[in-house]
Amino acid sequence: MAEAKPLRFLIIDGYTKEARDQLQSGGASLAADLYKKMLLKCSPVPTQCDIIFPADPGVNLPSGEAIQNYHGIAWTGCSSCIYSGKPDVEIQIEFARECFRYGIPAFGSCWAAQIAVVAAGGKVELNPKGREMGIARDIQLTSEGSSHPLYIGKQEIFDAFTSHDDEITVLPDGGTRLSGNEFTSVQSVAVSYKNSEFWAVQYHPEYDLHEMARLMFCRMEKLIKLNFFKSEHEGLAYIDQLELLHNEPSRADIASELKVKPDISDDSIRTIEVKNWINHLVLPSISN
Repeated sequence: MAEAKPLRFLIIDGYTKEARDQLQSGGASLAADLYKKMLLKCSPVPTQCDIIFPADPGVNLPSGEAIQNYHGIAWTGCSSCIYSGKPDVEIQIEFARECFRYGIPAFGSCWAAQIAVVAAGGKVELNPKGREMGIARDIQLTSEGSSHPLYIGKQEIFDAFTSHDDEITVLPDGGTRLSGNEFTSVQSVAVSYKNSEFWAVQYHPEYDLHEMARLMFCRMEKLIKLNFFKSEHEGLAYIDQLELLHNEPSRADIASELKVKPDISDDSIRTIEVKNWINHLVLPSISN
């Protein structure tokens, strides 16, 4: 009997080259690499991942029936602005529409939720409350979220890693709000549009304590200006604590001080949504 073909995912990393270089210079991983690692770990079957950087000059996204070579599209976070009107952003929005048209299920973090909503006719704006950064607290499932397959096995209220300035303000027809908290009304969304579904979260299941520490290091100047930290010294001390807890996860004293709970420190809990997307949307779409 021939072996089953592996799942094929296309990872869309929308960061510009300049933004990727900045992250790497601060010790952070590429968003695409984090997503590849997470997908390979969460998939119950053999899996292959291709990576593309659509903001790079001369890069061509698959089009037409070539999109159907993939079983799923995974969108990473991104530091671009969805309503900027920049050509590389508009290209990504149109590609999301193409994926909807060709019936390819999608999932992603942060930028992905905004891409999904805007591609289907919704709206994203700057959050008047400011930047949500570090740990998004007390995200609560809506009644729709509680019964949605994205959240099978997830607690009704949980924390998650986060980093964003913008928020979804208008859902498109076919969009369902699955969770939110006091800071950001739409923390996750399911968008049914054309011939497919896009399940997306505003937070970052692909991050761990180390990656959040490095991201905060890269954003230090901005975080001081926004009064997350009073000084660079205070910010670096916080980052050091995150790194220490990452390296010594048994340190209950640090976890308590930082209010870090298993919903973010345990990747088997943190990535439940990714596993559910694969098991309850991607794999059934293949069998159908």
